Amino acid sequence: MSFPWAEQYEPKSPFMKWLDSRLPLPRLVFNAVGPGYPVPRNLNFFYNFGVLAGFALLVQIITGIVLAMHYSAHIDTAFASIEHIMRDVNQGWLIRYLHMNGASFFFIVVYVHIFRGLYYGSYKAPREIVWMLGVVILLLMMATAFMGYVLPWGQMSFWGAQVITSLFSAIPLVGEPIRQWLVGGFAPDNATITRFFSLHYVLPFVILGVVILKVWALHIPGSTNPTGIDVKGPQDTLPFHPYFTAKDFFTLTLYLIAFVAVSFFIPNALGHPDNYIPANPLSTPEHIVPEWYLLPFYAILRAFTVDLLFVPAKLWGVIAMFASILLLLFLPWLDTSRVRSANYRPVYRIFFWLLVVDVLVLGYVGAMPAEEPYVRIGQLATMYYFAHFLIILPIVSAVEKPLPLPNSIAEAVLGKSAAQVAAAPSGGVVAQPAE
Repeated sequence: MSFPWAEQYEPKSPFMKWLDSRLPLPRLVFNAVGPGYPVPRNLNFFYNFGVLAGFALLVQIITGIVLAMHYSAHIDTAFASIEHIMRDVNQGWLIRYLHMNGASFFFIVVYVHIFRGLYYGSYKAPREIVWMLGVVILLLMMATAFMGYVLPWGQMSFWGAQVITSLFSAIPLVGEPIRQWLVGGFAPDNATITRFFSLHYVLPFVILGVVILKVWALHIPGSTNPTGIDVKGPQDTLPFHPYFTAKDFFTLTLYLIAFVAVSFFIPNALGHPDNYIPANPLSTPEHIVPEWYLLPFYAILRAFTVDLLFVPAKLWGVIAMFASILLLLFLPWLDTSRVRSANYRPVYRIFFWLLVVDVLVLGYVGAMPAEEPYVRIGQLATMYYFAHFLIILPIVSAVEKPLPLPNSIAEAVLGKSAAQVAAAPSGGVVAQPAE
């Protein structure tokens, strides 16, 4: 977004002038994350999670490249190569634990980022493409994480691959050929692990490309803010640097403390113990579950237990699982309210927190065995999840009476009188209305 009051890049040294005239990379950085990019002055700490997600992605790429140097993508040596990394490679245990727990922390910050967008209406016009690219990133993350979970070739890796890939066979006509093409045969084997290793290595770079597109798309309309109103003047913004870079570094420090603490002291807390047992096709684990960050969608998959309209329950589960994610693509058109932020939508705010609780319930149910009462709870939670987006949200956005919005971002932050002073020309004198 072009702000006429934004600071302009002016290279000082002869070398920088020469470089700027031929490769304006410093200018690009200055206008993207520097003083040349004004952002709303009322951004809170929830807006820092986008930067945290970018940092988490870089950690995964760097540690993944190092691990790939020592990993053997073969069913006879994959499990042993992981043990080799942990025991024999210098600092291999650290790289592996950072990569393993980095995936969980990546999903944590992305989920917080998504729910922040839901709360503050970041999906509304003119930022629909920004939101949709975020959903694409989420889908790519899930695919990458699933394939990475298979690579250690432990018990949960093998049987997780068996269960998840078998879902494609529920698709009529083309499902079984797709499953065999993905697996490389009739059951997970050596072809599976080589395919998954190749895709798991490539997809993070695809995610990085989509992230660049998302940041580019974001800079066209500019960032949203907690009030949900548009920027109206220089009094509503602050330069991204140094104000928000300092804020990002503070949040990043807290993130690193938590990340390093988990990786050093409880590195296996977010994993599954069965994955430290070599894969055995003849021994089925008592309870097959995916990683924790996929559990809500796994619960939706298992919620369908009865055939309906001549469609098998398994196919309904697959449709519902993918629909639960793809539904987010249509959110800008399902929510027709002209007010973005839930701070000024009291009814929507209630249902937003009910959705948060519902997703947590789905995650809990997904980790439990497929038995009562968990099956029934999962079915009710799945019904509410889809009802929230398809029924509740359109109705609430049509009938809700929002609270009055402030006249500007500066007024919301500084108060009405201070905002008038900030908006006045140099000298800060504001004409007062005659009584």
